[in-house]
Amino acid sequence: MEEKPPSPDQLTEREIEILEHLATGLSDQQIAAALFLSSNTVRWYNRQIYNKLGVGNRTQAIAQARVLGLLDSKATPTSPPVQTSHQVPTTKQQKVEQRIHFTHSYDGTRIAYAIAGNGPPLVKAANYMSHQEYDWDSPVWQHWLEELTHEHSLITSDERGSGLSDWDTEDVSFEAWVRDLEAVVDAAGVRQFPVFGMSQGGAVAVAYTALHPEKVSHLIVHGGYARGWLNRDLTPEGIEEEKLMISLMRVGWGRDNPAFRQVFAMQLFPQAPAEQIHALEMQMRISVSPENAVRLESEMHRIDVRHLATQIKVPALILHSRGDEAVPFNEGRLLASLIPNAQFVALESKNHLLTEHEPAWQKFVTAFRNFLSSSGV
Repeated sequence: MEEKPPSPDQLTEREIEILEHLATGLSDQQIAAALFLSSNTVRWYNRQIYNKLGVGNRTQAIAQARVLGLLDSKATPTSPPVQTSHQVPTTKQQKVEQRIHFTHSYDGTRIAYAIAGNGPPLVKAANYMSHQEYDWDSPVWQHWLEELTHEHSLITSDERGSGLSDWDTEDVSFEAWVRDLEAVVDAAGVRQFPVFGMSQGGAVAVAYTALHPEKVSHLIVHGGYARGWLNRDLTPEGIEEEKLMISLMRVGWGRDNPAFRQVFAMQLFPQAPAEQIHALEMQMRISVSPENAVRLESEMHRIDVRHLATQIKVPALILHSRGDEAVPFNEGRLLASLIPNAQFVALESKNHLLTEHEPAWQKFVTAFRNFLSSSGV
């Protein structure tokens, strides 16, 4: 059965906004400056609008929109604000509507995924301690999600064994995580897109990119690594430290007393304010059971994608905090060295998860936007 062509009533709020700016006579560059978008993103929206209105250029789009009553006939040209390249707006964007869905992976495990924002697709590999129902309200994740939906339709998911995905699943292997991402991409119906991964999600993103070069246009990894703890050159003290962390998770993750979980929160967030430490500690308890936390953490220690990293052909951006206490800086540097022609950005922070108000966050945002826009994404 053929799909019905898009119709004018399917225009999104952002597309209507772009259309209104087109009607005032602004150029793509001026619209980009007014809406804090890149010119490439504005042109992408233009194509979407033309397709939905059944026209071929902006003049026809404006005329058709007036006939359909989509525009204010009194719209007049406006002056856009002065904006430097990829300047980060100081005002908060309105909360983005998120649409939660479910799909089944290769073994029948239900995987929760969500789509938020408008624009070209951006796929984020699942990472530890996410929960599609709560992340947008969390001070831990909110600024990340706002940035990732700034110019894109963001596709995110919960790992098997956590969040809204099935908790009772036998296979929590790295290979299963990669196949879950394959299932989410298939369910979302996107064809080519950038992939973003954080922490162990970075390794999943690397593997997916190497295995599906026809689908991935760009790879971005923050705080990631190519090899888990068991594949690094650890000292006896380092080995004991990791065994102790696993024991702490097994004993204290589910307790009412937050002291055990705060050990992990402080490792990820050593420079975060108390509010965010508390939010992350609560996120741990909500997103995953003590048993699954141990299973997931243990599998992360076995990760090794060094051989896959060398096979990546797409442009890659690797970002890592110099003082990261959860994933050593050298691991991020190693990952970047394995990927041919990868760009590496060092961030001046001790946080594994960057907070919104630290300078490193602004550097991340600038690097992220410039990397994608320079290639027309």
